[in-house]
Amino acid sequence: MTMPAGSAVTLAQAQPVLADRVARIAAAVARMPALPPDDGSRYSPRRLTVAWLLEAESVHTEKAHDRDLDVFLQWCGQERLDPLTARPTDLAQFRVWREHAAVDGKPAAAATVARALASISSWYAHLVANTDGGVVRNPAAAVKRPPVNRNTSTTAGLTLDEVDALLAAADQQVIDRAPAAERSLTGRINHLAALRDRALLRLLADLGLRISEALDRDLGDLSNNAGHRTVRFVGKGGVRRERPLTPHALQALDEYLAVRADVADLTGPLFATTGVSGNGRLAEPNVFITIRRLAKKAGIPAANRLSPHSLRHAFATGAREAGVPLEDVQDAMGHADPRTTRRYDRDRHNLDRDPAFILGARRASRRT
Repeated sequence: MTMPAGSAVTLAQAQPVLADRVARIAAAVARMPALPPDDGSRYSPRRLTVAWLLEAESVHTEKAHDRDLDVFLQWCGQERLDPLTARPTDLAQFRVWREHAAVDGKPAAAATVARALASISSWYAHLVANTDGGVVRNPAAAVKRPPVNRNTSTTAGLTLDEVDALLAAADQQVIDRAPAAERSLTGRINHLAALRDRALLRLLADLGLRISEALDRDLGDLSNNAGHRTVRFVGKGGVRRERPLTPHALQALDEYLAVRADVADLTGPLFATTGVSGNGRLAEPNVFITIRRLAKKAGIPAANRLSPHSLRHAFATGAREAGVPLEDVQDAMGHADPRTTRRYDRDRHNLDRDPAFILGARRASRRT
């Protein structure tokens, strides 16, 4: 779609990175069902939807908003409902459908439904604030959210031994593919992919990064600080952060980048696609596939339920089990609220750590 002068697209023309993002979002919005065609107005629902997605704090949030809104609009299309005139009762029905039928026929988790309703409510609020009577209400605001247990994590976790086994499988994949790299272009491409996958998994395991934080990195985000090789990134909420690379992560990255291209010629994403038309940014679904495939090779029981977040989960639980203070783990994870970090602490309900024992011992000592 073509934005009018003074719009986000006009601004983006002077900023290629933003221009690419605007084009990608505009294309996604153009494919969304149930919304009226773009009428050329600056404040048409589709153009306001593009602006709303651009305001997301991170690419991860943007994609979640995009996905949640697209599912809602598909449901509106099935129900022959105009989303611009929807009422709270319609959104309540959408919640029931999302909980019991969902996109793939499986019930959605409470947290997924709550997030979807929050995304849709944010979208409606943006439309209400920017249209002159076109959208007069936010029907999602009044819909009750499903209760979500914030004290526990539903992520399929990994023990430290399982993380080691997963990383060992990634190491073995590099070894297995090395001989073919000397014989053919396909062999070189497959070996490069193995080196990349090992470096990415090592980064996720050793630093506990969110998958979006890792995949959104460019080569220019690698740096040096206070004697450390570091990686700089923008965390949740747009907070700029910097983490040191562990020796193993650094070695895996260096070996991957050395094969990818001469250092002077390296450009683009840190983790790139391979092949003749490579150097594009690696996509998150590919990482899911890689983790589950390697986990199966490693004999990990929960292989089919693992995700990139499983490695972040393992980082937090492993750090707490090793005695790292909660505040330090919170800082490393980039959590604004310590309660979020505590969700990963599998050992916090250990009966041996119950304060009752400490108080009982103190009372006993006072009696003697």
